[in-house]
Amino acid sequence: MSTTRPYPPGDRRPEPSGASGASERGAPVTGVPEGGVPVTGTSDGGSAVSSAGREIRRLDFEGESGVVPLARDFTRQALYAWGWLPAATADQRAAAEDVLLVVSELVTNACLHAEGPDEMWITCDNKVIRVEVSDKGTGQPAPRTPHRAGRPGGHGMFIVQRLCLDWGVVRTPGVSGKRVWAELGAPA
Repeated sequence: MSTTRPYPPGDRRPEPSGASGASERGAPVTGVPEGGVPVTGTSDGGSAVSSAGREIRRLDFEGESGVVPLARDFTRQALYAWGWLPAATADQRAAAEDVLLVVSELVTNACLHAEGPDEMWITCDNKVIRVEVSDKGTGQPAPRTPHRAGRPGGHGMFIVQRLCLDWGVVRTPGVSGKRVWAELGAPA
């Protein structure tokens, strides 16, 4: 497994081979996202609390259209379930909107540059939300440099970089594609 950094935060071991989920909504899901925590639940948004106290949700994009709004709706439901919404303060509202914007940017990038997303994992441990979007693309996402605020397009990874605690790309040797991950902190 390789990444743009030595390893994503919380990822100290490679993903077991064959870790996957069901392809139909509502079907049982088991697997291990990049954070290394086993998942059980349903692909339509069900989640399970892991032994590490994390909650994880998975969305499979196979056969879906309108994947960006689908991903945002899926994420919004998770934010409600995890208590990030409804937001009681402006800071909490801003944090939830940042998560939704990052989801939009990562899924849009997969659509524009990588033949579309395969699946999305969202992990919450009350302090940090981690979003992972997998695709079959070979490209390497990076913020456009130099960043030109007045120029249309090309701002996605710059936005992700500015809003997130950290982000990166994970590739598994012998497997096509990649996972782009980003982590955002909860409001104080």
